[in-house]
Amino acid sequence: MTQLITTLGPKNADELGMILPHEHVFVDLRTWDQPGYAQADPADVIELMGPEIVKARAAGVTAIVECSTVGVGRRADLDRAVSEATNFPIVVPTGLYREPWIPDWAHAAGEAELREWMTGELLGEIKESGVQAGWIKLSAGDEGLTACETKALRAAATAGIDTNAVIGSHTIRGRVVREQLDIIEEAGYTPDRFIWIHTQAEPDLDLHLEMSRRGAWIEYDAIGSEQLEDGFFIDCILRILDADLGHRLLLSHDRGMYDPAQPGGGEPKPYTYLSEVFLPKLRASGVGEPTIRQLTHLNPYQAFAR
Repeated sequence: MTQLITTLGPKNADELGMILPHEHVFVDLRTWDQPGYAQADPADVIELMGPEIVKARAAGVTAIVECSTVGVGRRADLDRAVSEATNFPIVVPTGLYREPWIPDWAHAAGEAELREWMTGELLGEIKESGVQAGWIKLSAGDEGLTACETKALRAAATAGIDTNAVIGSHTIRGRVVREQLDIIEEAGYTPDRFIWIHTQAEPDLDLHLEMSRRGAWIEYDAIGSEQLEDGFFIDCILRILDADLGHRLLLSHDRGMYDPAQPGGGEPKPYTYLSEVFLPKLRASGVGEPTIRQLTHLNPYQAFAR
């Protein structure tokens, strides 16, 4: 049986509905060596983000995937605090971000050591938070993988073999995704356990099709952003559906979040745009309810459950 590993324990498919596969509850985009990095009072995080979780639930969201990993302020204990205060499941990652956010200890660690660390968090818990990691989050440089990013990806692939955890990577260029898929296949893992995060940033839509045909998940996760209009995403989604690749597509916002670098944690952006604004437009474009359910319920569960 596959289950989604969350801050509230494992969840079966019949316990969940809409899942947002790329959001943030807590994030710190400063480098790890900055004063006050990733520090916040749990009560402050709950006060700011708790109401956003409540709004998301009211809009039909039943779980959120936290994408803040090591390097961008991962705090599984704070995710758990918000989750327990709202009785709402959050999926937290193991893994590393990209240069220059990778901490010194990860640069010094060997591939086997990184594999052991990831596997330990996926099967046990993150530090002493009581939170079991649900997936692996990585990243890649915009122009290609560095040596440390490559080491982390190989370690993630073997940790994936150990645990069946999905690997998601913040990767801007499709040609870099092609390289990443080659690496995980060489390590013995499979493209269908890989998520190309931020696929919408790649202007060559043929690469979207190529990677999804190869088996990878592609993720349009800036829905509701100021940079890209809804029409752009609808056109991309319709092209994916026309190619009969809707079963490899994920949709999300990349929103939230409490940011300790901002006064009071900043101004959160709600997790409700997809439900309240975008999906009605997608329906109006001719996409039926079975497909909507696949994109927002079935696909994210299949991608992240293990």
